[in-house]
Amino acid sequence: MTLVKSIPPDPAVPFHGTAQAILPTTPIRLPSRARWQRRHVVMALSFVICVILPVGVSAWYLWARAADQYVSEAGFAVRREDAGAAVEMLGGLAGLSGSSSRDTDILYEYLGSRRLVAELEADLGISALWAKPGTALFRGETDPVFAFATDGRAEDLHRYWPRRVTVSYDSLAGLIELRVTAFAPEDAQQIAQAIVARATALINELSDVAQADALRDAGAELEAAETRLKAARRQVTKFRNTHQLVDPSVDLQAQAGLLGNLQGQLAEALIALDLLRGETRAGDPRLEQGARRVAVIEGRIAAERAKLGLEGDDAGFANVVGVYEALVADRDFAERAYAAARRAYDLAQAEARRQSRYLAAWQRPTLAETAEYPRRGRLLMLIAGFAVLLWGLAALSVTAARDRRG
Repeated sequence: MTLVKSIPPDPAVPFHGTAQAILPTTPIRLPSRARWQRRHVVMALSFVICVILPVGVSAWYLWARAADQYVSEAGFAVRREDAGAAVEMLGGLAGLSGSSSRDTDILYEYLGSRRLVAELEADLGISALWAKPGTALFRGETDPVFAFATDGRAEDLHRYWPRRVTVSYDSLAGLIELRVTAFAPEDAQQIAQAIVARATALINELSDVAQADALRDAGAELEAAETRLKAARRQVTKFRNTHQLVDPSVDLQAQAGLLGNLQGQLAEALIALDLLRGETRAGDPRLEQGARRVAVIEGRIAAERAKLGLEGDDAGFANVVGVYEALVADRDFAERAYAAARRAYDLAQAEARRQSRYLAAWQRPTLAETAEYPRRGRLLMLIAGFAVLLWGLAALSVTAARDRRG
């Protein structure tokens, strides 16, 4: 609205003529009162709907209906006793080794498996424990946000499992930390104890399987070594029966001694024959007799050498002794292998009689005194922050689109 105001004459201004000079009028615009436009109303309503209402409903739910949640903590590690080297060096004293990383990896995967969920459901009915009604204002109703649905299936329970069971694994130290939440402190402790018991059973099962495998392998090795030793001994016995010799090496030494004696006699006969040739004339009967003695001794030496295999005959006594020594070497090797297999089998039996793997708990399942969850203040701040952020982004997008069209 435009107002036109007349300016009265100034008395200090002199009059010229009969009429007073009339100054021209100047229009002045006064600011109008601000009015709510439709976009302002829409923006305010959207803020109430997108921010105030969700935050208010969340605050009501968190403080009025959401049930308290209690935490039970436990910690353990897989330990293994390795008695192999200790048995050999210290006469049976077992040495304690560090944690078995492979067994710990298996246990870590087991703690989140459907097998464990199904076992605890059969033992404790964890779906009913996690579906207990809240203890706030709605005592007869369940907590639909944090509690498990009473009509949930096995797959739903397995998907719900990470919300209630948290497993932390330090691969360097081999330590596993377990946190279990429930709507009652006794329920949380009971579930944690059941998980630790199932983990112990799994480690015992792995230990039994490993010991059974070791015992079976050691038994197979012992059986093979025993069969080989029996075969080697049969070969030695067959050789002795064939050649009518108990120990060819002893007969070889006797034959070698006989050959040495004949060679000594041959040397004496040759010397006597040479002396006789120097003292007698040709045609002396003693020369002929000495020559026959030398020939007989040489013939015997040749026969003994042939018997010993010194003349290149493959059927000689030396070849027989070589075969026998090979058979004896096989028998001795089979005996040593059998002794080693027997020791390994005895060690495997000793391992099977004791627990080589076990679960060492460094923290037993605790019983909570106060509720740790839900963290209502933190959740409400997160909900409010996300609501304001989403509302702000949507408002900026709508404003930018409107300015682009205008």
